Amino acid sequence: MMRRLARITGTLMIVAGVGALAWALTVWQWQDPFTAALHGFEQRELTKSFERRLEEGNAGLPPASGDRLRTSLPRVARKWRTSSKQGDAVARIRIPALGVGEIVVNGTDTDSLKRGPGRYLGSGMPGEGELVYIAGHRTTYGAPFSRIDRLHKGDRVFLELPFATFEYEITGSRIVPATQTSVLRSKGYEQLVLQACHPRFFASHRYLAYAKPVRVTPRGSDRATSFESLG
Repeated sequence: MMRRLARITGTLMIVAGVGALAWALTVWQWQDPFTAALHGFEQRELTKSFERRLEEGNAGLPPASGDRLRTSLPRVARKWRTSSKQGDAVARIRIPALGVGEIVVNGTDTDSLKRGPGRYLGSGMPGEGELVYIAGHRTTYGAPFSRIDRLHKGDRVFLELPFATFEYEITGSRIVPATQTSVLRSKGYEQLVLQACHPRFFASHRYLAYAKPVRVTPRGSDRATSFESLG
């Protein structure tokens, strides 16, 4: 009887061990399927919300270029930032190199990041000429930035907002301690930073991917304007 009980216990432990290993490998290679399902629902709701906000118009930005765009862009971007509440859908991010297409949430608190990549509230909106800081999960809740370390110089990142679509170019990356808050401070010029925990499954460090603005296309226009021409 005791030997039989020992065999059953041993078998159950092996099955549990194999299951745990399979689960770890699944999450490591792809993502947590349970939180992914929740994330998918949240993204669908955010998409509906963002589409409604897009239908409200171009937030006052005329489809112009040159001097008119140079003066109106920061103003309209600032208006979009100040009118957006925590948890709102504020942008659509596309990263072709990673196959990422997500709605960006306003905020990087725990609840916001469960719904999608989040814009740090202390940073600017695209077009303001400041740091734009966006964080995302690597293994849970859709894991939008799971392969952030596969971004290379020259890869493109697109951010669509109600008033314009911004194109950024990856310039580099670095890893910093999670306690290094200086990375959240703007340097006084437009720069996009994508952030995820590093290494995967841990939060001791942050992986940062940097990108510079390349072009902006005002909503309602098919003509892109280079950021260099905007000064």
